[in-house]
Amino acid sequence: MTTKLWIADFGYDQALRAFETSMGKLGLDYLDLYLLHWPVPKEFEKTLVSYKAAEKLLADGRVRAIGVSNFNPNHLQTLLERTSVVPVVNQIELNPLFSQNALRDVNAQRGIVTESWSPIGGGKNVARVLQNPQIRALATQHGKTPVQVVLRWHLQHGLVAIPRSVNPQHIAENFDIFDFELSSTDMATIDALNLNERVGPDPGTFDLAAFEALVASRGDGRAR
Repeated sequence: MTTKLWIADFGYDQALRAFETSMGKLGLDYLDLYLLHWPVPKEFEKTLVSYKAAEKLLADGRVRAIGVSNFNPNHLQTLLERTSVVPVVNQIELNPLFSQNALRDVNAQRGIVTESWSPIGGGKNVARVLQNPQIRALATQHGKTPVQVVLRWHLQHGLVAIPRSVNPQHIAENFDIFDFELSSTDMATIDALNLNERVGPDPGTFDLAAFEALVASRGDGRAR
């Protein structure tokens, strides 16, 4: 079970209160993984004290692991210099059109697992990924769907993909990726699709005002 600390709740005491609120809503005694949602570089001191609050929760046994979301290499470097616990996960936007190779390498060097949000592509990139001729050809070749091919690509790169669905058939399809393997040529074909094109917010500039605007544009906005 994983949840996140929203940047609207950043700050040491605020983070601890927000955690208790989340736990009350979840009805749990402990959490498997607790993440800081964004680095917020304009107020990175608040990010750091929020992470230290997460470290306390870890030390107290309230969470089993802590991590971050959307942290770039410079954010990770400062975090590691100023805190004690290496995040177990860095959850980032990652798909065949935005493969984040450099950040994945930094995560690996630090022993941080890379977790892919919007692993099929976000927004306009979903259709661009799933309708890509090379991906569709690989799907036909392996007797799988384009979604399964993309998720298998994540898996074989050692990434943790977190596709979203409320459709039972799609959820079952997302799990059905362990009975085939992409060749090195297949993997290289998908790797070559990278455009370094981000669809989600830029972690280098995302702040509370941008977060509140995003929430307003999505209604609740917190269900990603």
